[in-house]
Amino acid sequence: MTESLNLAMQGILKSGDHVVTTSMEHNAVWRCLKHLEKEKGITITAVPCSPEGYLKVEKLAAALRPDTALIVLLHASNVTGTIMPVEQVGQLARQKNIPLLLDAAQTAGVYPIDMAAMHIDLLASTGHKGLLGPTGGVYINEKYAINPFKFGGTGGDSIRDDQPDNPPDRFEAGTLNLAGIAGLGAGVDYILNESIDKIRRHEMELTGYALDKLRDLASVTIYGPLDASKQVGVISFNLPGLKSEQVAYLLDTKYDIMVRAGLHCAPLAHRTTGTIDRGTVRVAAPKVRLPVMRRAHLPGFCRQANTGGKTIKGLPADLGDGKRRPAGATAGDHESAGGLTGQW
Repeated sequence: MTESLNLAMQGILKSGDHVVTTSMEHNAVWRCLKHLEKEKGITITAVPCSPEGYLKVEKLAAALRPDTALIVLLHASNVTGTIMPVEQVGQLARQKNIPLLLDAAQTAGVYPIDMAAMHIDLLASTGHKGLLGPTGGVYINEKYAINPFKFGGTGGDSIRDDQPDNPPDRFEAGTLNLAGIAGLGAGVDYILNESIDKIRRHEMELTGYALDKLRDLASVTIYGPLDASKQVGVISFNLPGLKSEQVAYLLDTKYDIMVRAGLHCAPLAHRTTGTIDRGTVRVAAPKVRLPVMRRAHLPGFCRQANTGGKTIKGLPADLGDGKRRPAGATAGDHESAGGLTGQW
């Protein structure tokens, strides 16, 4: 995913170009753009979204300039789950003759994507989420001249001293990740057999159930659209008096439920939602049906964990301050995860 985004952005942007993106982007997009700002002198406009993660297309339109060379947009937020108006942005991009790069990490394999109808010129996706495979890839509209950032053997046209012009050889120097490609193919076969619509309905059912149960708890703050039809299967929430890492620790040690806590590699989104200082607890609906279903555990835990700021026995007080984290927790960005059992 990250390599795909880098290939697209580094391959199409030139010195002095202007890029329009949003305030909900993942670091996979934002850090690459900031690198290019430093190295190539590009300029960046991040269009502000609402605290729920919604993007107004008219705001994005107002940010476009004569030197705008690329629009970069995530399809859905990995923090709030909010689905972006890709088709409307694509229509705008086509009218202005500006290529659109879509980050489909949260939607590929789960949400219908029509490249033509949405006017998508470049699309990057991971494989280990909705596509159910170990690795992802990138789609490139051949009308755009994308420069490779890797050079070497391609297995063909070996007489040439320079990199071949024809895709995909132009972008595939070196030995490919054959195991990853095979795994991705198996995931895609499953998805095509099940159908995107069936998988999306399953995700909406689980997301709607979790939202309903969490919404019943007055003490829980939920972020995002709070509407399963307007978001993917990602829900972020917080509890009063507890750091997000503390909630993750309790869910792991007491309930065997895996969540992610912290900034989720998306500080822009957390600034937008107002959670940059504490992050959020994030749960996600599985893309396939699991044999063990434990729907009652998350809401039950939230009721018990509403401490009003009191210390919970056995909970490390410094969890979440970057100094200490439970065994097996993720070390990056003050984020932690626990073991997975069941649905959430």
